[in-house]
Amino acid sequence: MFCPKCGGQTLQSVSPKEFLCGCGFHFFQNVATAVMVALCWQDEVLVAVRARNPGKGLLDLPGGFVDPGESLEEALVRELQEELGLDVSAHPCTYLGSFPNIYIYDGITYHTCDTFFAIKLSEKPFIQPADDVAACQWLKISDIPLPRFAFESTRTAVARLQQSSLQA
Repeated sequence: MFCPKCGGQTLQSVSPKEFLCGCGFHFFQNVATAVMVALCWQDEVLVAVRARNPGKGLLDLPGGFVDPGESLEEALVRELQEELGLDVSAHPCTYLGSFPNIYIYDGITYHTCDTFFAIKLSEKPFIQPADDVAACQWLKISDIPLPRFAFESTRTAVARLQQSSLQA
């Protein structure tokens, strides 16, 4: 690996997340944070189809990476506006958990912590897929096909949502 300080191909692994260069530079590979949202209307959840790799054509929940200087909640509102044209700023969101994930993009493996929220809607909104979303569909929570999701973290989150809906 190349050192961003001296430019030499001299970064040596100290641990899975720490690298050290002979010039004294330390590099730490920190986890990226992402949000995913289960938009719930009655017994249905809005499921997205990914427009881009990784996982192009597979299912996902709306969401994305948290930008620098942004809270989880701010990222949630921004991502739903970008991906669906939906303003959820006035809707309360419920934090349901977080899950580790591996996101491989352009040949680089990113370790992420994917946070999971739910928003209960009183009416079914008009959705306009955009950005990273090719299409959307409302599915009954109990009928969501877990193997069709692009990421393990999303499969785990949706399985938790299905379990909690059975207990409700």
